[in-house]
Amino acid sequence: MLHPTLLPALGAFLLCAAPAAAHAAGPSDAEIAHIAYTAGVLDAAAGASAVAKSTNPAVREFAQTMVRDHNSVNEQALALVAKLKVSPQPNAISESLSTEAKKTAARLAGLQGAAFDRAYVENEVAYHRAVNDALRTTLIPSADNAELKALLETGLTLFQAHQQHAEHLAAELK
Repeated sequence: MLHPTLLPALGAFLLCAAPAAAHAAGPSDAEIAHIAYTAGVLDAAAGASAVAKSTNPAVREFAQTMVRDHNSVNEQALALVAKLKVSPQPNAISESLSTEAKKTAARLAGLQGAAFDRAYVENEVAYHRAVNDALRTTLIPSADNAELKALLETGLTLFQAHQQHAEHLAAELK
C-alpha cells in the first residue's frame, strides 16, 4: 500500500515517465543527471536512517545495501558528468523528489520498531518501482549521451534487483 505522502513525488516521476510523443519532449541529459543523482542521494539517506533506527537484521542489511549501491552509482555518475563537462540541472522532478523525501523522512521518524521497518520497506518498494519505471520509459530513452544511457541501464538492472529484494522483505514483514 502506497503512503499518501509519497503520491505527489511518484506522480511527478510518473509524469516524467509517461511515454513522450517525441524524443525532444523528454528531459535533457543535464536534467536526467540531476534526477538520477537526486534519486540516489535520497535513497542512500533513507537507507542510512534505517540503518541507524532499525533493530531488524534483515532491514538493516537491506538498508546498508541501499546506502552502498546508491552511493556507488552516484560516484560513477559524478565521474561521468565531470568527464563530459556537464552540469546537472535542477528541475521540477528532482525538486519534487527532495520535497517528498523530507515529508517521508518526517513520517518515518515518528515510527518505531516493526511499524518503522514495514513503512521503510514499503516506501522502498514504491520508490524503486517509480524510479525503475521512470528509468525504463523516459530517462534511458531520453538520454542522448551513450555513456549516460549505459550508466542508467546499469542502474536500472541494479535497482530492479533492489525492488525485488524490497518486495521479498516486505512480504516477510507482514
